[in-house]
Amino acid sequence: MKHRVRDPARRSASGLRPPRLGPRDVLHVGSAGLRSRPMRVFLSALGIAIGIATMIAVVGVSSSSQAKLLQELDRLGTNMLVVTPGQSLFAGQDTKLPKEAPGMISRVEGVESVGTTGDVPEPVRRSEKIPKEETGGIALKAAKDDLLAVLRARMGSGVWLNDATSRYPSVVLGHVTAERLGITGPGGQVFIGGRYFTVIGILDPVPLAPEIERSALIGWQAAEELFGFDGHPTAVYERSADDRVAQVRALIARTANPQSPSTVSVTDPSAALQAKAATEGAFSTLLLGLGGIALLVGGVGVANTMIISVLERRHEIGLRRSLGATRGQIRIQFVTESLLLSGLGGLAGIALGAAATAVYARTGDLPWVVPLWAVTGGFAATLAIGTLAGLYPAVRAARLSPTLALQAA
Repeated sequence: MKHRVRDPARRSASGLRPPRLGPRDVLHVGSAGLRSRPMRVFLSALGIAIGIATMIAVVGVSSSSQAKLLQELDRLGTNMLVVTPGQSLFAGQDTKLPKEAPGMISRVEGVESVGTTGDVPEPVRRSEKIPKEETGGIALKAAKDDLLAVLRARMGSGVWLNDATSRYPSVVLGHVTAERLGITGPGGQVFIGGRYFTVIGILDPVPLAPEIERSALIGWQAAEELFGFDGHPTAVYERSADDRVAQVRALIARTANPQSPSTVSVTDPSAALQAKAATEGAFSTLLLGLGGIALLVGGVGVANTMIISVLERRHEIGLRRSLGATRGQIRIQFVTESLLLSGLGGLAGIALGAAATAVYARTGDLPWVVPLWAVTGGFAATLAIGTLAGLYPAVRAARLSPTLALQAA
């Protein structure tokens, strides 16, 4: 039995194979339309870039602010409790902590350090020429020497109270107090209770104790000798071991005032910073929505550009079809063109958003943080928008009849 050998040179029209386009060919034909119309490409990509830049900047700014808060929490710690006197249960009157409260609290198992302040009812003024009524919201407090270490506060300038200066008319100002009094550094004087006190230091901001920022702090002994301070603390700040905070909090009220523990208030000042860090970016959802809308508008612009491109290039499409290009290859060409257009806009938007975040972080003294998920997610969104925006124009181009397309040219 003889087998017929088929001649490869003799093929019917139905046996012709369409030319194949490799990845390099697809990129070449897909980018041809972009290279021929650079201004239109720039304007179309600009819409995508604005949308992605908005989204990246919103996420970056929020993440940078959150990182700053977390750094601050790591430095300040979350193991500090503040003990203050509350009100009596029945009379509703203000109460006092016992003089022995700081010492008793320091003996609680798990407590590592204790700092104390007491309110002194004397006005703090820049000079005796200022009326007593114009206090500027400044409180005078007696402070123990160990308060600075417990608060983990920092001196902006000058020095903190010590065993020597605590006995004399020396004062340390919170940074808000210094601003209100117009004092920029140590060496100046303020008028307290009929005499001048020398400013020996100014504190940096104290996030865990904002009341200290609006206070003038004098030594405990000086407050007793010069103003008759009764020695009752009005705030006891304590640091516990990290794994003992809950245990100490359960014991500290009845330890500070065993006779009336219900009149003792115990607060965690770091809770506010933790809540702020947890809720940082709550408004970012709205701004992300606005960025998404801008991205969709950019996608509409890309789709419009692609439709116009199809209309303008009917002759090219008809010529390619008549030379053997399939409908699938025409679709791939225009979808690729749309993807390249969106991808260029996405890359530009990522760069703009990261740059905006860097400027914000630098001006606000924040760490520069742009999450990787925001970059990858944003770029993936641009590619998805580009694909959707290019599908209809690509299908429309593929359906054009070669004969009619060439006649329309």
